[in-house]
Amino acid sequence: MDPLLYSSLVMLAFALLFLLPSAAVAVYAERRISAFIQNRYGPNRVGPLGLFQPFADVIKLFIKEDIVPAGANRFLYTLAPMIPVITAIITIAVIPVGEYIYITDLNIGVLYLLAAASLAVYGVTLAGWSSNSKYSLLGGLRAAAQMISYELPMGVALASVILFAGSLSLVEIVQSQEFWWNIFRNPLGFVIFTIAVFAEANRTPFDLVEAEQELVGGFHTEYSSMKFGTFFLAEYMHVVIGALLISTFFFGGYHLPFAGYWLPEMTPLTKSLLDIFVLLSKTVFWAFFIIWVRWTIPRFKFNQLMGLGWTRMLPLAIINFVVLAIILYYI
Repeated sequence: MDPLLYSSLVMLAFALLFLLPSAAVAVYAERRISAFIQNRYGPNRVGPLGLFQPFADVIKLFIKEDIVPAGANRFLYTLAPMIPVITAIITIAVIPVGEYIYITDLNIGVLYLLAAASLAVYGVTLAGWSSNSKYSLLGGLRAAAQMISYELPMGVALASVILFAGSLSLVEIVQSQEFWWNIFRNPLGFVIFTIAVFAEANRTPFDLVEAEQELVGGFHTEYSSMKFGTFFLAEYMHVVIGALLISTFFFGGYHLPFAGYWLPEMTPLTKSLLDIFVLLSKTVFWAFFIIWVRWTIPRFKFNQLMGLGWTRMLPLAIINFVVLAIILYYI
């Protein structure tokens, strides 16, 4: 079998068997972890240990009445929930899961990721506008302002990663971490990127989108049934993708610590299995971290959120980039 076709089939199976069901697993994990943190019971009625609770939730959403507001733009109203899900799925195309396991090695992979992430803003904005509700429109604009504001420090943090790899390709970025992970060479970039991931995924302490429910409901006020559920599917998919990107850019991707110094030669099959296991382990850890933060830190006010992004993180990201560029130029 052609190696390129083989790696594409493996990545397709990865997307179908890991990314799509990961949202349901993340929902269950979040409810269990939050219950443990708050010293209470989580889901424990539907199935052993409540394992079937995500399936019950999906069935409930499917059988609920799907209401479309009078005066809504039906086409955009239906399209809006699909956009964040699609943007989460298409990012898999450039993320290497193993040394030879990826769909494509784009020489502009980082730009592709940033472009895909920026498309998610359209889903939020169109959902608010197409619902024909002033409350939904205001919620959508607030969410879009948040997501756009934190794309800038995220992009500059990734630019500092590119300095070490000398390439925009994610495959080469991961390969450049075979001996030293970027977390050791660029710790400030890691902090900035991780905070931006929280903001892009609308997670606490940046979940101003969910805080809209204390007012009227936010950009998805007028949504019901599975369209409503699709927005939360997208949120948890972005949590998993965010954990995957943190692992890829700053923790060596599929590489073990200092793998280039001590890891022996292995057969391609053994190496592929080890690579997938290592990357998934890192992704699970960072997904747990994202959930843990949600149930530990209270959310910011909107002025604090915007001030942090524009007056703190963006200048820090630029300074970090310039300092690293000067150091690498002379070294």
